[in-house]
Amino acid sequence: MTSILFRPTFTLATLLLVVVFAASQSNAQKTEPEPKLKALIIDGQNNHPVWPKSTVMMKQYLEETGLFEVSVARTKFTWRSKREKDYLPFAGVAVGEELPKPKTDPDFAPAFKDYDVVISNFGNAAADWPEATRTAFELYVAHGGGFVTVHAADNSFGDWLEYNKIIGLGGWGGRTTKTGTYLYYDKEGKLIRDDGPGKVGAHGAQHNISIVVRAEHPITAGLPENWLSAKDECYSFLRGPAENITVLATGQNNTRKSSAGRHEPLLMVLRYAQGRIFHTTLGHDSYSFEGVGFITTFTRGCQWAATGAVTLPVPEDFPTHDKPSSRTFSRAIEGSEDGAERERSEKAGDNGSQKKD
Repeated sequence: MTSILFRPTFTLATLLLVVVFAASQSNAQKTEPEPKLKALIIDGQNNHPVWPKSTVMMKQYLEETGLFEVSVARTKFTWRSKREKDYLPFAGVAVGEELPKPKTDPDFAPAFKDYDVVISNFGNAAADWPEATRTAFELYVAHGGGFVTVHAADNSFGDWLEYNKIIGLGGWGGRTTKTGTYLYYDKEGKLIRDDGPGKVGAHGAQHNISIVVRAEHPITAGLPENWLSAKDECYSFLRGPAENITVLATGQNNTRKSSAGRHEPLLMVLRYAQGRIFHTTLGHDSYSFEGVGFITTFTRGCQWAATGAVTLPVPEDFPTHDKPSSRTFSRAIEGSEDGAERERSEKAGDNGSQKKD
């Protein structure tokens, strides 16, 4: 009798153990993290002296999403890095040799193909890349690589035809009427393509730009129709091939022709063969990079360029039509517990960054 009662009890206990073990294995598999997207920030020569710091800022913004693993590739010859030189080591690459003028780095050859998205923090007057690097970059984007151009990166390489096609619109950098068309919205809300003569690249005084969302897109999904940037420059009179381009958002041009109601492209997306490109003209200085509008559209733009989709939410502190919003940047110290320990960014040149503009 004892044996008869014991056997079912043992069998049931064994079955329960098997079920519990299987469930634990299933949960372990479910909690395995997704592979992170690989992002590469390229820098080294930019007419905006904030660039050593802004590279670190963008790197940290992407890493804080939990979606990206970020590397930096830097030219060995650097230009205009002195103001923010203290940030140079924090990019995780060699500091480089500072020169009084831009100079081509013959060894600059990032492995673009190893990354889901490449972000340019170059600027006006940056020296040309080696021909092989240019070709590799064109092939990377054409074959489906993501690219993000930030602020003065659309000033770079004005005589590089394929680069102009990739970014759609650019300013300065030797660009002329032959570079392409003007693209802007008029006061009636009509998208204008203007092939007429005129300068290429301008901006008015820095201010909180009134931004208007012009298109439905994963990057702009959930954003208010109107919102204010942090203190920044509103680029205007940009020209380019403007092929396969969608203007996501515009800002009021603040030059002498502002009375004409010209609204300039600030956020754009493009396709270059199979590649996805996000173009933001925001990001003049550290206080501009601290804007929640910049941070949100930049990180979402990078995710879209890398994957074609956006899952990052719109934060509660996103700016509104009458209230800008910023977050004072604090550099996360590597090895600190949960990233909680940070180094406050209170350097000359921050121009008094505040939580609210």
